[in-house]
Amino acid sequence: MYVVAEKEIAGLMTPAAAFEAIEAMFASMASRKAYNFPVVREAIGYEDALYGFKGGFDGAGLVLGLKAGGYWPHNQKHNLINHQSTVFLFDPDTGRVKAAIGGNLLTALRTAAASAVSIKYLAPKGAKVLGMIGAGHQSAFQMRAAAVHQFEKVVGWNPHPEMLSRLADTAAELGLPFEAVELDQLGADADVIVSITSSFAPMLMDGHVKGATHIAAMGTDTKGKQELDPALVARARVFTDEVAQSVSIGETQHAVASGLIAESAISELGAVVAGLHEGRGTAEVTLFDGTGVGLQDLAVANKVLEIAIEKGIAQRSKSDPSGARNTPARRNRSGRAIR
Repeated sequence: MYVVAEKEIAGLMTPAAAFEAIEAMFASMASRKAYNFPVVREAIGYEDALYGFKGGFDGAGLVLGLKAGGYWPHNQKHNLINHQSTVFLFDPDTGRVKAAIGGNLLTALRTAAASAVSIKYLAPKGAKVLGMIGAGHQSAFQMRAAAVHQFEKVVGWNPHPEMLSRLADTAAELGLPFEAVELDQLGADADVIVSITSSFAPMLMDGHVKGATHIAAMGTDTKGKQELDPALVARARVFTDEVAQSVSIGETQHAVASGLIAESAISELGAVVAGLHEGRGTAEVTLFDGTGVGLQDLAVANKVLEIAIEKGIAQRSKSDPSGARNTPARRNRSGRAIR
């Protein structure tokens, strides 16, 4: 079994590599060659922690596994981030564990990559201004990943204005001017809007958004969370990573529950990636409801394992007597052998 430690991930995985992995996974999901397993998420009754599992199988890339982890809200006292996870990959031929890979940074990268894929396929033609709602830890990853599109300016809003320096610093890193604005101006000026907050009440209202716009709603991943006005969701052409999850814990849960949209009106982003859906078409507003699925975690974990093996960074567990030498080589999407 290989081990790729959390401390190695930053030196191995780039936003571009994450984008490539997530884009391919979306296409596999649309072609029904990949599917997610039911999510397990439980309050464990200790340290106010939420713990669970997300897993799946990609029959195209032959990737099988799960991400185990959750949210520990008091981790600051341990000098750790609140989200902790590890990805386990298994050999689909034998069921033997293939790798254990640090999942904290990978989770941030895959979430941002999913947003970036939606921007590539759904942003209005000639989009120049990126709007950012939220200035937490994930916001910097989102902005860096969004740079797959050539924006000329970033505008941002956060419920706690003192945190906006993170957005300003990230925009400067990307060589883009940044302006702090109110939500009505953000909705009017931005061609693409990324929302990444932990809100339980709508912030971006229908009346805020003017003209051709794409919205990547990335913060709502739990029942009750909400970032957008349901009327705005109803006005948009809606896409998601997985429809069942979108209507149960994603941004569309509120519009569906209110009867403003039907579940059948929600399309998979993967269908656009695979060329099975026209995408934006003539819609003025498009929405990607990014809820986060296990296959995304597996895609980036498998990619980082490939890179780690090629660079000689992946560590071999001493408890694995057979090692990779006795396992037939597998081929990934790029044709490289993975043992």
